[in-house]
Amino acid sequence: MNSRHVVLSGCSGGGKSSLLAELARRGFAVVPEPGRRIVEEELRGDGRALPWTDPAAFARRAIAVAARDRERAGEAGGWTFFDRGLVDAAVALQHETGEPAARVLDRYDRYHAQVFLTPPWPEIYVTDAGRRHGLDEAVPEYDRLLAAYADLGYRTIVLPKVGVVERADFVLDRLR
Repeated sequence: MNSRHVVLSGCSGGGKSSLLAELARRGFAVVPEPGRRIVEEELRGDGRALPWTDPAAFARRAIAVAARDRERAGEAGGWTFFDRGLVDAAVALQHETGEPAARVLDRYDRYHAQVFLTPPWPEIYVTDAGRRHGLDEAVPEYDRLLAAYADLGYRTIVLPKVGVVERADFVLDRLR
């Protein structure tokens, strides 16, 4: 059975969160990015598991948060859209420690076979308190994710650089 859990992944600052908001506006279940939530929490606390302080600890925490997200989402009848998820976190951990993402992911259910990736989009890329890295770091991360999703047997679909309404239509058309 193909999961109804759909991942939006890809380049940081590529429009995933805006797309997620549009899908939520249309009535779909959505799950915000684990990394953003972790950064917010860490900045309120001791700040040890931050991507710019301890990337491996951050990735391990993102795996735990993404696993809880999947559990909480269940497999309801409709689509549930995830802004990043387990695969992104496992790929980050592999990048930092060498621990194979496939081995980390073996204990978890797979997402929907189609994964939508936001490409690098310099015209809309911005940094903020939760995204301190520049596009020069975001692009190699995108390349790792694109390769990893394909290596893990997912069908990657790179989203067009169009407005958020058109992007949402594109995603929903591909899922029909």
